[in-house]
Amino acid sequence: MSAPTRLTVARDAGGRAGRWRPPGGGRGWAVVWMLAVVWSLGGWLVADGPVVNASGWSRFAEFFAAALSPQLSTDFLLRTGSAALSTLSYAVLGTLLAVVVGLVIGVLVSETWWAAGTGATSHRGVSRVGWLLTRLALAVPRGVHEAVWALLLLSVLGRDPLVGVLAIAIPFGAITAKVYAEIIDESAGDAYAALRAAGARRGPALLYAVLPTALPDLVSYAFYRFECAVRSAVVLGMVGAGGLGFELVLSLSGSRHAEVWTLIYTVVVIGAVVERWGSGLRRAGGAARSRLSAVAVLGLVLAALVHLGPSLSRVVSFRTAELLAGLVAEMFPPSLPEGGWSRLLEGALVTLQMSLVAGTVAAVAAVAVAFVAARGGTTPAHRSAGMLARWLLLLTRSLPPPIWALLFLFLLLPGPLPGALALGVYNFGVLGRLCAEVVENLDRRSHDHLVATGAPAVSAFAYAVVPQAGGRFLTYGLYRWEVAVRETVVVGIVGAGGLGRLLEDQRVAFDLDAMAGTVLALIVLCALVDLISATVRGSLRR
Repeated sequence: MSAPTRLTVARDAGGRAGRWRPPGGGRGWAVVWMLAVVWSLGGWLVADGPVVNASGWSRFAEFFAAALSPQLSTDFLLRTGSAALSTLSYAVLGTLLAVVVGLVIGVLVSETWWAAGTGATSHRGVSRVGWLLTRLALAVPRGVHEAVWALLLLSVLGRDPLVGVLAIAIPFGAITAKVYAEIIDESAGDAYAALRAAGARRGPALLYAVLPTALPDLVSYAFYRFECAVRSAVVLGMVGAGGLGFELVLSLSGSRHAEVWTLIYTVVVIGAVVERWGSGLRRAGGAARSRLSAVAVLGLVLAALVHLGPSLSRVVSFRTAELLAGLVAEMFPPSLPEGGWSRLLEGALVTLQMSLVAGTVAAVAAVAVAFVAARGGTTPAHRSAGMLARWLLLLTRSLPPPIWALLFLFLLLPGPLPGALALGVYNFGVLGRLCAEVVENLDRRSHDHLVATGAPAVSAFAYAVVPQAGGRFLTYGLYRWEVAVRETVVVGIVGAGGLGRLLEDQRVAFDLDAMAGTVLALIVLCALVDLISATVRGSLRR
């Protein structure tokens, strides 16, 4: 049986081969990307001189040796438990707000929603402009890292727990909206087009034709966002919000590596529970399990409200409005940093280079591991390898980027390279999990039918699995590229360079108007990356 015939059989078997096809134009984008990565690495390794920190290898080994003997004293475990409860509470409330906002706005900013219906050709230009404006509007909250949101909200709300909750919810809501919009666009196929052609309105057509297909990925991403919120809450703790992040800072500053590993293991356990919960809900499904999960979420929300006790009245108080007006007056109009446009553009270029290198490291490693890490192995060896791969992904994403940056600074001299590698390793864990879940959600009927008809395993994989997984891999990979741009802020705190380092210098100097200018540059850079991502995905789907 020829390859085209096998592909036709796979489609006729009821499998969903997917809409994504990598035409010749995809090679052009790949060449541009790799040239940019080589240019970035070449500049750091050649122009910047030595990059290896020969004296730090012993400290690096000492840190990882402490992983075998974490601090398990009663007092420290009680302190860790209290800190974990605070971190988890911030994550629960922040995720709840983010998912609700993301679902509503995600529909409204999807290309599917803005696409003109059959016979509406006179409105195509208006629809395209509307989609573009809504996507650009999302770039503002999404382009500001949650650590920056926390610092700004702290000036307005004081040390209220709402600072941590809103600092997570605002950017995560915008990020979730973007990802949900792209999941909806990837899921809107012939069934949606048929309903629209028959005269169905957009809302019902999305509900009946798109939601059933997209729901597993929407649920997967919600639980992934919850896991991310836990890590973000840890980062917020490192800048003053309390919880596990605050304890990490204390232990790291005192070089108490055993305590650091106890805290890391705590984050790993929380992440493992969340991941297991989400994957179990996706795979088992069922009304009973869904109701049980809804009850568990409600219990977590109530427990978080009781533990944190946020003051909702403070958000709408006159004092808050007065402080907000004062903050805006200090930050606007934005100003250029010391050094002017050249310093700002240099920082933006380094930030872009770091994100490109980090995204490449993460994507190559994640795709290589995803098919091993996906649950559903048929042999004991495959299941064992999958378990090890999932734990590797969990460990690499459990350490926040600043921690990875500090570890790479044991081995490398300060500069963009350790920051890029830190983001690459961290995003490998995140992207590997997302890609593994894409593999788990695939419709295997096409693949199984090809194998049953005698097709070689490689051909069955190429024609039945790659077309389904390719679009989602690309979506998540480009999404993590944009997130890496934002996360350069937190690795900049430890000297990794780029706009993050510039922002940290301005924060220490209380140069608020210059901070506003740098944040604005970061937002513009995120918007640019978003548009590039949408263009790449669109060209590969045509």
